[in-house]
Amino acid sequence: MNFISSDFKLGILGGGQLGKMLLYETRKFDIYTKVLDASPDAPCKIACNEFVQGQLMDFETVYNFGKEVDLLTIEIENVNIDALEKLEGIGKKVYPSSRVLRTIQNKAKQKLFYIDNKIPTAPFSRFAYTSEIKDSIAHGGLELPFVWKSAQFGYDGQGVKIVRSPKDLENLPNVECITERLIPFKNELAVIVSRNVKGEVTTYPVVEMEFHPEANQVEYVLCPARIDNKVALKARKIALRLSEKLNHVGLLAVEMFQTAEDEILVNEVAPRPHNSGHYSIEASYTNQFEQHLRAILGFPLGSAESKLAGVMVNLVGEEAYTGNVIYQNIEEIFELTGVTPHIYGKKETRPFRKMGHVTIINKDLNKAREIAEKVKKTIKVISK
Repeated sequence: MNFISSDFKLGILGGGQLGKMLLYETRKFDIYTKVLDASPDAPCKIACNEFVQGQLMDFETVYNFGKEVDLLTIEIENVNIDALEKLEGIGKKVYPSSRVLRTIQNKAKQKLFYIDNKIPTAPFSRFAYTSEIKDSIAHGGLELPFVWKSAQFGYDGQGVKIVRSPKDLENLPNVECITERLIPFKNELAVIVSRNVKGEVTTYPVVEMEFHPEANQVEYVLCPARIDNKVALKARKIALRLSEKLNHVGLLAVEMFQTAEDEILVNEVAPRPHNSGHYSIEASYTNQFEQHLRAILGFPLGSAESKLAGVMVNLVGEEAYTGNVIYQNIEEIFELTGVTPHIYGKKETRPFRKMGHVTIINKDLNKAREIAEKVKKTIKVISK
């Protein structure tokens, strides 16, 4: 099939910033795109060829949308999987597949998949409802502290809480969930694996993630990770094994913990472009969004190696501000060498909402990290 400058239509489920950055690449290759999102102000709206407003979890909406495109991909996991499965049944290409999404969309199923395939992960327990956890603690079935995670619909730090006492369970939603042993770790790492429809596979370098202590969101991503080569090799091998077992097509972002003993435990995965790969737009020979396109269209994969060290800084809404966004002092960072801001096009800010990111590239990773700190202190995402 001819994908470029043709009648081919690529459908994208989700119209957020990941979709917007993917559209940079479809524009580069002149690939026709159609996007579905619930928000009339979705960032993708200005860059796609066609935009459809609709609910991603509604069966009929997703099914009817999918029938009108030649190939369907996602920028968010929370989509109607039954509709994707039916689309596959009538011959539509869907990457990642409904099978992969069924495994990943529910964190309990995801964890069981790790156990079944001997992928190292933190010990966990499953609960049909959060309310069952207090009984488990009272009867000795569960020890404090632990991490509570909603089984579905968690993102950007939402749906996750560290529980140190039964009081911490108050006000949590009474939903299907898991609890994980709280693991003391040195670093939070990530590896992005790309796999095309022909089975060709490559990995990006291991990155290191630094998290905001309150919002549980990534503040900085550093590439390469400041870890021993043996640990990096171990992380990449585990990511490749997980990719092989899932047999996905497209990108797979694998988030991991490096323990005090230098063991690698898989935290969770995302079958799409990911926040941990944004540095690649400036720092890599092939950025993650182009790589995702190459993979799902069956093109040869590009080099995932870095040209320079890269650090990504997330721009999120300041805690005390809600309303029409202002990027205070952003003009000051244009004076810095190797610094590129990316603004997602969301007109309204709120506390900790992802509004953009800034990439810093440099020959010296430590220097890039210093500049990243300056960027973080300079730009404030506030409202009018």
